Amino acid sequence: MAIPDFQTIMLPLLRYFSDGQEHSNQELMDKLAKEFSLTEEELNALLPSGKQTVFYNRVGWARTYLTKAGLLEMSRRSYYRITDRGRQVLGRNPSRIDMKFLEQFPEYIEFRDREGGRRKSKETIAEVSEKKRQRKFLRMPTKRYDTGWHRTYWAW
Repeated sequence: MAIPDFQTIMLPLLRYFSDGQEHSNQELMDKLAKEFSLTEEELNALLPSGKQTVFYNRVGWARTYLTKAGLLEMSRRSYYRITDRGRQVLGRNPSRIDMKFLEQFPEYIEFRDREGGRRKSKETIAEVSEKKRQRKFLRMPTKRYDTGWHRTYWAW
């Protein structure tokens, strides 16, 4: 089986937490790898950066989105548990949980639309580029002062 995309991982991930206990990232990874019948080769496949496995990355994104929607919570570092909202969602027996499904939760919408995420307004690419250029210009120093052979100070 191919490595599932992060949206396909969301429902099995949430179901894993249905016992109400906290689980570590490693337990979660092991359980999902078995559920999706992933081979060693698939588990070891790296992202183009070579710094993280594809599967770990996709599980991480699924977990992040479920947490931002309030279906999971971090109980301590690298440990998560299901929330009451997560139990309610599972009680409705959804056939799939994906980004569209998560749009019913205001916390998810706020996370998705935050600064640096999707643009809230209908700004054009040119308008956004101009704003970035102006911010960069405002951060540039205006005068250079040499105070000796080894130090240079910039005045703002």
